[in-house]
Amino acid sequence: MFCKRCHVFKASTPAGLCSGCAADPDPGPVSTPAPAPVAASAPTGPVVQPHGPAWLRSPVGIGKAVVVMLGVVIAADLFAVGAGINMYDVMGALADDGLGNGGYNALMRRSDQADSLYYAAGVAQTAAFFAAAVFFLVWFLRVRVNAEVFNPFGHTMKRGWTGWCWFVPVVSLWFPRRIMLDIWDASSPAGTRAPHGLVNAWWTLWLITLFINPEDFGTFDRADTADEIRSAVVQVLVSDAVDIVAAVLAILVVLRLTRMQHEKALRGPVPMGV
Repeated sequence: MFCKRCHVFKASTPAGLCSGCAADPDPGPVSTPAPAPVAASAPTGPVVQPHGPAWLRSPVGIGKAVVVMLGVVIAADLFAVGAGINMYDVMGALADDGLGNGGYNALMRRSDQADSLYYAAGVAQTAAFFAAAVFFLVWFLRVRVNAEVFNPFGHTMKRGWTGWCWFVPVVSLWFPRRIMLDIWDASSPAGTRAPHGLVNAWWTLWLITLFINPEDFGTFDRADTADEIRSAVVQVLVSDAVDIVAAVLAILVVLRLTRMQHEKALRGPVPMGV
């Protein structure tokens, strides 16, 4: 006969228990533990986006277009530099002896050609700038929406400012940079933050061009004598050089941010808790 308590070993006592159960006190009735309280279920349904619906769209194609257009801006600036150097030489010849080499007619032809070339360079710069600006704004809005997918709550400015911030006086001096840095941080690999040095360098050069370009061209328009024109041309040449460097930095920013977003999208969604 098996033990009445454990039903495993044979009973060895008159009470019908095995030696092990007989040595232990009576455990009494076994109580059933109360069920643990049920935790409140997590809310279901789509997460509300603080800046409106956001979806991923590849920035690669529009990013390449922006780089091409910024390259056109650089080419137009180089054309303007050449035209400026030519204008400087012609005005130098006029300032030296009043007629230059070849007499009055030759000087007038050179002066007319220099004026035409300088005007054409200005038109090319203006056209290239506005064309590049359109492509850049399209790209900027796309990477902003992508960044909202990566981090919906990491943006200090509303989405509408992504376009308008460039045109509103005063705020245009810092809103675009703030939006760009938010996009930059949201697009960085999970758990890291890409350095801001490149963005800050580009933005600094951009602000410099905003202040020196109007002043330099205004000085050129007000110049009357050959010496004044030469001095104004030098200022414009410096402005063109700064603009070229700013465009190069803008290309690097576009390439870097486009690559970060493309790589982050390919890695897929970040697991919860990361």
